Amino acid sequence: MTEPLVDLTIAVHSETRPIARAVSSVLDHTRAPVRVNVVAHNIDPGIIRRNLGDYAAHPQLRLLELRDGIPSPAGPMNHGFASSTAPFISVMGSDDELAPGAIDSWLALQQRTGAEAVLARIRLDTGRTDPYPPVRNGRRTEGLHARKDRLAYRSAPLGLIDRRRFGDLRLTEGLPSGEDLTYSLTVWYTADRLAYDLAGPPYIINGDAGDRVTFAPRPIARDFAFLDELESLPWFAAASRPERVAIVVKLIRIHVFDAIFARARTPEDLEANRAGLLALLDRFEGLAPGATALLSRADRAVFDELRSAAGTPESLALALDRRHVYMSLPTLLPRNPLRALHRQAPFRTLFSGFRIMNGAH
Repeated sequence: MTEPLVDLTIAVHSETRPIARAVSSVLDHTRAPVRVNVVAHNIDPGIIRRNLGDYAAHPQLRLLELRDGIPSPAGPMNHGFASSTAPFISVMGSDDELAPGAIDSWLALQQRTGAEAVLARIRLDTGRTDPYPPVRNGRRTEGLHARKDRLAYRSAPLGLIDRRRFGDLRLTEGLPSGEDLTYSLTVWYTADRLAYDLAGPPYIINGDAGDRVTFAPRPIARDFAFLDELESLPWFAAASRPERVAIVVKLIRIHVFDAIFARARTPEDLEANRAGLLALLDRFEGLAPGATALLSRADRAVFDELRSAAGTPESLALALDRRHVYMSLPTLLPRNPLRALHRQAPFRTLFSGFRIMNGAH
C-alpha cells in the first residue's frame, strides 16, 4: 500500500464487538491513505479475523495482538501507537464509527492550520453533537487555547494527533479508569496549534454494545489514581493558577459528582465513603485554589449535604438531581454573583455547549 498519512488504532477485546462496521467506516469512506491497526486484546486474533470478514485481507489493515491480562484499553492503544509510522495517529472505539470523509476533513483542516492535533466533532447516540469541549461561543474551530476553549472537557483524544510531536506520548497503563486523561490534557496544554473540526463529518458514538459490564464502585483512590500522574507532569507543575482552575473545575464537574452518586446510595455506603469524598474535594481545591468557588450553587449544595452530619442518601440524591435542572438559577450561577460571567463558571460553559449541541456553529 501507499505509505499511510494516518495510522488509526482500534482495540477489540470481545467477539461481540462490531469490528467490521468500525473498519468499514474508515477504509470504505476515506480518500487519503490510511492504515487501520486492529489490536486483538487478550483474545484469540483468529476470532477477530473471522469477525473482520473480507476486511481481514485488506492491504490497509493490520491485525495486531496484545496479551497483557489487563482489562484496560491503554495497553492495546499504546501497542497501536508504538506500531505506527504515519505522520498522524488516531484512535477509535470498536463500537464506534466515522461518518464518511471524517479523516479527510481532519487532514484538510490540519493542512490549512498546521495544527498538531485536530479534535473530531462527536455525534452522540442521541444524534446530537457532543457539547464537549464547550469552546468559546460554541464556534471556535482554529487557534484553540486549552484554557479559554475549555479543552479539558474533551477527555478522549479523538481526532488527529501529530505523531512527530506526540509520538512518544502514551495512555496511562495500570489504571482502572481515566487512562486517557493525562494523555489528552498533555496534548491540549502543550501543543502549539490546535483545531476543532466542528462542522465536519463526525466521529459517531454508538450505544449498541452488548457486552458492557457494570462494576461495583472501586475505592476512591483507585478511581482518581490519574491525579498522581497529573501532579507529576512538568507542564502541570508549571501551569498558572487559571490553567489549573480550568482543569480542576472540569474534573470536579464531570468526575466527582458521579463518584458521589455511586458511593452514597445507602446509609452504610455514605458513612464508609464520606471522609474519602471530602478529602478528594480538599485535594482538588489544594491543586487549584478558587476552583470550587466557580461551581454552581446546585453543585455546592451537593457538597453541603455531603459535609452535613444530617445529610442522607435521599437528601444527596435530591441535591444531585437538582444539578440537572439546567435552566434554573442554581445551576447557572455560582454563589458569588461577581463570578457569574467567569469563563469557567456555569453560565458561559453551558451556553457554549448548548450552541454546539444544537448546531449553532
